[in-house]
Amino acid sequence: MSRRIPVFSVVGVLMALAVTATAAEKPLPPKMKPALVVMDIQNAFLPYMDEQDKKVGLDTINYVIALFRDNGFPVVRVYHTDPGEGPKPGTEAFEFPKSVAVKDDDPKIVKNYANAFKKTDLDKLLHEKGVNTVFLAGLSSVGCVLATYHGAGDLDYRVFMVKHALISHDRTLTKAIYDICDNINYGSLELLLETARAQ
Repeated sequence: MSRRIPVFSVVGVLMALAVTATAAEKPLPPKMKPALVVMDIQNAFLPYMDEQDKKVGLDTINYVIALFRDNGFPVVRVYHTDPGEGPKPGTEAFEFPKSVAVKDDDPKIVKNYANAFKKTDLDKLLHEKGVNTVFLAGLSSVGCVLATYHGAGDLDYRVFMVKHALISHDRTLTKAIYDICDNINYGSLELLLETARAQ
């Protein structure tokens, strides 16, 4: 006497196999290859920034720079100048304060537009380093940093603002940027970079 297998059991097995096959075919997301882009913390602009934003922002930026270095990921310096109005490269006004923990051998980009990707080698530099995820810090949160955030997204980078590492002339506007943009706090960033390093 033959034993009949219930139809629902066969259907269940086939569905399970289909789900397994689909999961196996789905490509894994690419490993995160991060870089920190530190923007426009120049002596010419800092006097116009909110004092509390500046204090918290500069401290956090140094912590985040150290975090990227400790995990072996690149830190990129970005400087702004207007050909007609400056600040002129090579002057003290153009430079970052010495208290900011960037190094002379960190890659350097000089831009003339708000978006650090526009008519610069930033995209090329990041691609050469295999970067697919950009973390932004610096100033102004409502100007060049925001323009670069959108520029990075347009070029298919995953992009995040680093919380408490942005500076602007108005703290309430900086807070609004955190509300409308993807951002990450220091503790989460620390865990993310440690995980990326271990991959």
